[in-house]
Amino acid sequence: MLILAFCQGLIVTGNIMLVAITALIGQKISPSVSWITLPVATQCFGLLLATIPASLLMAKTGRRIGFTIGNSIGILGALLGWYALELSHFVLFCFATGLIGVGIGFATLYRFAAIEACPEKPSQAISMIMASGVIAAVIGPNLAIWIDHYFTSINYSATFLALAALYCLAIILLQFVRFQSVTLTTTAAPARKLSQIIKQSQFIIAVFVAMVSYTLMNLLMTATPLAMHRHGFDLAQSALVIEWHVLGMFLPSFFTGKLIEKIGQLNTMVFGTLLMVACVTINLLGISHIHFLAALFLLGVGWNFMFISATQMVTQSYQPAEKAKSQATNEFLVFSMVTISALGAGWLEAKIGWRSLNLASLAPLLITLILLLIRQFQIHKLQNRETSH
Repeated sequence: MLILAFCQGLIVTGNIMLVAITALIGQKISPSVSWITLPVATQCFGLLLATIPASLLMAKTGRRIGFTIGNSIGILGALLGWYALELSHFVLFCFATGLIGVGIGFATLYRFAAIEACPEKPSQAISMIMASGVIAAVIGPNLAIWIDHYFTSINYSATFLALAALYCLAIILLQFVRFQSVTLTTTAAPARKLSQIIKQSQFIIAVFVAMVSYTLMNLLMTATPLAMHRHGFDLAQSALVIEWHVLGMFLPSFFTGKLIEKIGQLNTMVFGTLLMVACVTINLLGISHIHFLAALFLLGVGWNFMFISATQMVTQSYQPAEKAKSQATNEFLVFSMVTISALGAGWLEAKIGWRSLNLASLAPLLITLILLLIRQFQIHKLQNRETSH
């Protein structure tokens, strides 16, 4: 579990480095303001493309081979990204971030591998993997600043060499993890059709909450460095905001599992939704550095509560024989929306502005809150009926 958590931390460190600079790279080399966040979108699209093949591949070959292949693709993408930025070639850079996204797509399955490693305490297993992001929150933005300071490049190309090094280290560490064998991850029990699985209310709620939390988190996180740059903040200031955002994303993981056990999955989701609403409210109240910092920190905490609860809930909606296709469907649905948000973040921030972007974010949060409250009411009603009988 510790090695898995450290590997996840290395991947997330690279992700945070990319968050800090990719939109800024787009500002420098994109042919139009509408395409500023296209490299972010192609990264998310690569992630999306990997979700189904990664799950199916690991079902056949095992987690170690799957994660190693994913990291290898990420290394190729990082090296190609360095080369593209040396040439200031926007299209090639977008292709490179797409390959990096494929590598990240494989890495999203670390949380499911954690549950398999510790099935008796799933929420705490997920939390432990997610908590590794605390290291990434500190190292990622500061590493981007340090590289930019000591290895100056107009397009931040040196950062992608560091990214390749992180992925190489993750591959080395993966070889020391004792994963379950492929034969132990399958079962002779009959598997239901996928249509039966996805029609379950439990599956629908879990996927919907994961989609809303990840999509809005990615949208506001991607747009924030652009909004800050537009209002006169420099890279160091925006990197600090991203650092606190990622701390918010992963620091609560040390106790999120316990919180879910104490108040339940639905209540934790409601709490996370309210924190995201608070983030949007703060963004609407001002554009000072402290407004950006506080808002993105709350955005991260809200995402943590919603996404970890949703991940645990979705694992309770399928049997072992249904694992690969269920996980693949969940990842595909979630990251298809994340891809759309990444593609639209730069355009929305430039065209409708920061304030309107935040106002628009309130609608899906309110819908989520209403659905969760309805679901809670239905469960309480069912429990009362069973008690009366």
